[in-house]
Amino acid sequence: MLYPSAQAWRDAPQKRVLLFAMSGLGKTHVSNMLRGSGEWFHYSIDYRIGTRYMGEYIADNAKREAMKVPFLRELLMTDSIYIGSNLSFDNLTPVSTYLGKPGDPAKGGVPIKEYQRRQEQFKRAEMQALLDTAYFAERAQDLYGYPNFICDTGGSICEWVDPYDPSDPILTELSKTALMVWIKGSDAHTEELIRRFDRAPKPMAYQPEFLSACWAEYLDETGQNADDVDPDAFIRWTYARALAHRQPRYAAMAQNWGITVTSEDMAQVDRSQAFVSLVAQALETRAQTA
Repeated sequence: MLYPSAQAWRDAPQKRVLLFAMSGLGKTHVSNMLRGSGEWFHYSIDYRIGTRYMGEYIADNAKREAMKVPFLRELLMTDSIYIGSNLSFDNLTPVSTYLGKPGDPAKGGVPIKEYQRRQEQFKRAEMQALLDTAYFAERAQDLYGYPNFICDTGGSICEWVDPYDPSDPILTELSKTALMVWIKGSDAHTEELIRRFDRAPKPMAYQPEFLSACWAEYLDETGQNADDVDPDAFIRWTYARALAHRQPRYAAMAQNWGITVTSEDMAQVDRSQAFVSLVAQALETRAQTA
């Protein structure tokens, strides 16, 4: 690891960290807090995806819908209006809206083949954004003079890596750049995430094999045709399975490539020094159990 001990971490003049966990466990909250301290550069993987790698896909999809409206079509064809997404660290809705949900188009669904195509686009985008981490860590130091760096990853990071492979290209590069920290949720957190998702189901990215298996199982279980599937019903049905699928992958990433902190402890972090201390404690725990 980048910091082999708690003391090495505390003494490091430049602290570089990468947070990973399911969405909703505080990665962005902590990253925003550290950025607000003025001592940390915040690199958001999802923001990088939406601005650098999927910006044209998102804008073109919006234009495609606008072209269906005669009034807007004429304005677009004469370059009289501009359509783009208004992404920010706190508003990544354009990315999730583009991903969409598979199922009945009359209910806002996307045909499964198109959905899989967009999933593949997102996979490539996230993998590249992750590999950009080292560039942004150096940029934060050289261009802006930030002493510390935090990478705020998306929940789907575990879908594109093999945490059991010591030569995994993405994890190898990330571990050279930053200390990888898993925010581990409790069973109570998992239940709350499921309840929250059930109230407002949002698009997600899935490992292709996992998505294909879930889609086939859902169609078999419900007896529906692909075009009849309620998009929200499918992703609600899939969410708990996705959590169960990701949990052991996160755990292996922490075991083989980083450290673990609990979501309860992370929720208590309210300033930069408290974050440094929590990471130091996790490094000490890892050393004692190694």
